[in-house]
Amino acid sequence: MREIKYQTGMIDPLNKALGKLEAPLAPAEAAAGQDWSLLDESLSLPAAVLYESRLAHNLAWMRGFVESYGMQLAPHGKTTMAPKLFARQLAAGAWGITLATAHQTAAAHAHGVRRVLMANQLVGRRNMEIVADLLRDPGFEFFCLVDSPALVDQLGAFFQARGQTLQVLLELGVAGGRTGVRDAAQQEAVLAALARWPQALSLAGVELYEGVLKEEADIRAFLQRAVAVTRELLAAGRFGRSPAVLSGAGSAWYDVVAEEFAAAGTGNAVDLVLRPGCYLTHDVGVYRAAQERILAANPVARRMQEGLLPALQVWAYVQSMPEPDLAIIGMGKRDAAFDAGMPIPAQRYRPGTAAPVEAPSHWAVTGMMDQHAYLRLQPGDDLRVGDMIAFDISHPCLTFDKWRHIPVLDDRLRVVDVVQTFF
Repeated sequence: MREIKYQTGMIDPLNKALGKLEAPLAPAEAAAGQDWSLLDESLSLPAAVLYESRLAHNLAWMRGFVESYGMQLAPHGKTTMAPKLFARQLAAGAWGITLATAHQTAAAHAHGVRRVLMANQLVGRRNMEIVADLLRDPGFEFFCLVDSPALVDQLGAFFQARGQTLQVLLELGVAGGRTGVRDAAQQEAVLAALARWPQALSLAGVELYEGVLKEEADIRAFLQRAVAVTRELLAAGRFGRSPAVLSGAGSAWYDVVAEEFAAAGTGNAVDLVLRPGCYLTHDVGVYRAAQERILAANPVARRMQEGLLPALQVWAYVQSMPEPDLAIIGMGKRDAAFDAGMPIPAQRYRPGTAAPVEAPSHWAVTGMMDQHAYLRLQPGDDLRVGDMIAFDISHPCLTFDKWRHIPVLDDRLRVVDVVQTFF
């Protein structure tokens, strides 16, 4: 395959990014005389794609929001597991990258990430070994969560035997929620266990995940509890890191977390760290609804220009039209998220025409199989086999993990980069 010429600033040549694919995203002849383009059918569909201008907009928007509150950003990398996107987030000022597993942490470290907040418990010998090996790098900073004396003792014994010190964050939780200490008694038990391992474990801060709650009043109360606990531990000199870390915020309530943490008045004694992951690509479902709330309620967001923009779509062909009001699309559960709502038809393109057009609002995906989607139409709609449809998605996490290579398109829908994922 001939190497493609790229715009200034691209990181890897496209053929290199695709070099290990048995079946490339585009046929070799498409690369012979011209750049790859979605509209000239250079790409094999279905394909998830990213839009460069929207990625750039979302990076700048979130950086402006976080800086307005004097906070730090550690975006949750599990959303994309794409080192090229990690690098862009770090270049845009991110304090670090949040991850969920030891495997993800190793992948990020191998691609140059040097600060990871693992927003999860580190459990199991092999997982501990992976992290211990990474900590041999003196330039690598790592945090994980603890919420039980049992885990503290397991971590303490392992890292003491290794002669290493592991930074941990006390995780707070709520009744009926996920992980995290539920009350003061559990919290004190964890702190007492940490005191048994002063050389192996260092308490670096406090963490929570507010997304397990649905009501804003409950979320604010939970955040205020986290601030109070952090202040108490600061006053008692319990933290081994300066500044200590106080972290929260998934992609739906980061504005409320920013408001409550910024009001805490901890100054330079604490790094206040937000962890939204889906802001980079956004979506048209659960996170769009959250963003609408934020734009309406948050004064900083209201002052900023246009909010976050959906930057991820899945394109697919019309494969069959067996009934007047039904089209079968060559896209299924193996290609696009469906857990938070079906993909939404956004654009239609007929190869050979000038440009995509907006999809009719009455088109709807009513069901999906592994490789097929049912698209309901109205009889007489202008659609035929071979047409291409772009679908907006809800919950980008579960679309990214279906693809190993995702083309990045410019505003003319030409391929300007390829993002590789490492799930």
